[in-house]
Amino acid sequence: MNPFTEFAVSAARKAGELLKSRLNTPHSIDYKGVVNLVTEADRMSEALILDLIQRQFPDHSVLTEESPERERDSSYRWIIDPLDGTTNYAHGYPVFCVSIALEQDGNMIVGVVYHPMMDEMFVSEKGKGSWLNGQRIWVSDTSDLSRSLIATGFPYDVRESENNNLNYFNSMIMKAQAIRRAGAAALDMAYLAAGRFDGFWELKLMPWDTAAASLLVQEAGGIVTDLRGRNFSLTAPHVLASNGKIHQQMLSALSEAQE
Repeated sequence: MNPFTEFAVSAARKAGELLKSRLNTPHSIDYKGVVNLVTEADRMSEALILDLIQRQFPDHSVLTEESPERERDSSYRWIIDPLDGTTNYAHGYPVFCVSIALEQDGNMIVGVVYHPMMDEMFVSEKGKGSWLNGQRIWVSDTSDLSRSLIATGFPYDVRESENNNLNYFNSMIMKAQAIRRAGAAALDMAYLAAGRFDGFWELKLMPWDTAAASLLVQEAGGIVTDLRGRNFSLTAPHVLASNGKIHQQMLSALSEAQE
């Protein structure tokens, strides 16, 4: 691993251990919307990671979920989700992760997703593949959507917006073998990279949800696009990822839901 990757792995592990240690304690919960919440653990995890970056890479820019963006005159930018799966965490449901990515001149070069409850460290480096706890991982070989296990999620404004994924879900559930909705997009995509899921789609995601995980999927041999098959970017909130072999079938199913 290069020094940037080693740093990201260490920071993710420390933040994950913090989150794990506090999972079953009472949480202070604030609401950013009707159902969009943040806990003291989000803020503590973020503060830990930001402090580590400030000490090690004070000239790097940082984009993170709970604080204003720190812009520096640097070609490097860290993109962080200190706790992906906050709603799960607040309820004591042990499905959540820490996501840390490093971007250089607009290109993702490091992606780390850590699932502390399973002690699973997903790591990717640009051009060097994706790994889980030191073992190389690849996307699945499943080529038929009807035999595929796929994952999705629903946006926080599901009650207020008609663009809430229900139409896509209704279309996809009739074509896939099964759909899972675990509540942590970065972890879903890490599982896709490891071959546990065959495909994933979700609406209205943020850069910190997909930065690290998109690199994991691509370096494991998968494909990441928007819902129409166009090139993926962090500014495009709607994401479709797959093992590549069912990508067109998923695009067709999503397209039918738009008609």
